Amino acid sequence: MENVKLEFARPTDLRAISDLLEHCGLPVDDLGPAHLTHFIVARAGDRVAGTVGLEIMGQLGLLRSLAVAPDVRGRRLAHELWTRVASHARRRDLLRLYLLTTTAEKLFERWGFRRVAREDVPEAVRATTEFASLCPLTAAVMAIDLTERGADRDSELSQL
Repeated sequence: MENVKLEFARPTDLRAISDLLEHCGLPVDDLGPAHLTHFIVARAGDRVAGTVGLEIMGQLGLLRSLAVAPDVRGRRLAHELWTRVASHARRRDLLRLYLLTTTAEKLFERWGFRRVAREDVPEAVRATTEFASLCPLTAAVMAIDLTERGADRDSELSQL
């Protein structure tokens, strides 16, 4: 595999990120340039081969859009993206992250996320477009407390 570089997304990455997310079956209808402030991309050469983002609400965040291109899967790139975005969330003093998934519940469990009831999710998170309308009601809702040691704190790699 060619060298992969992780960095914050640029506004010019919006089309490539949207294309990757659509290819992976993830929602893009509400994705705009303002979201990219807290998105990280994995660049393989001149293309976006992976991405992950945060939507921040005070000390809470919605982890969204973790996607890796099929041809670079199986190389721990998703874990590296998660590690970087978790580190970014901690630097922003976030205490808890939520996510919705229809396909990757087991993966997120390995990283410390636990399933939570939809009604137990704070209103600020429930009000996001992704939570309120883009993800199906059948999606698993998961959360992780970033203040706990198990939240990948020991495996954080370099800072962005």
